[in-house]
Amino acid sequence: MQSTRLVLIAGALLLAACASGPSPRPSAPWTGAERIEIARAGSRLPAEGAAANFTGRALITPLFQATEYTRAGGASVSFEPSARTAWHSHPAGRTLIVVAGTGWVKEWGGVKQEIRPGDVIWTPPGVKHWHGATVTEGMTHFALQEHVDGKVVEWLEHVSEEEYRR
Repeated sequence: MQSTRLVLIAGALLLAACASGPSPRPSAPWTGAERIEIARAGSRLPAEGAAANFTGRALITPLFQATEYTRAGGASVSFEPSARTAWHSHPAGRTLIVVAGTGWVKEWGGVKQEIRPGDVIWTPPGVKHWHGATVTEGMTHFALQEHVDGKVVEWLEHVSEEEYRR
């Protein structure tokens, strides 16, 4: 029950973040049509995160893309236990909303921090960091970011096993 409630709250936050434009179509960019468009649950297929950018298994489900009317895009990312991103940064920053499980986030030179459902994490522009699941539990978050010159992320080197477990 609490998990469902958190997903609904996170969904409401996600919708508020993109309220300046119409809903996405599942297989085409927004048309700019003057009517409500609905991308039904299950119509957006997840894809496995590229091995160049992730350690372990992470499934990325696109939720909405930037359009001529909006700059924001969003996705749901589900990490299996021990899965994580490579070090990376975002040109316009990024907001994560944890909706399930337990994870970790760490910025370069900082302390690894635990994140749980309901936590909202803001990463400022250009801050080198990684995030993912803990060793024993998976984690799912919504990721919201704006494009800068068509780019939302700068991928860097992988997080070593030592760095991850420290």
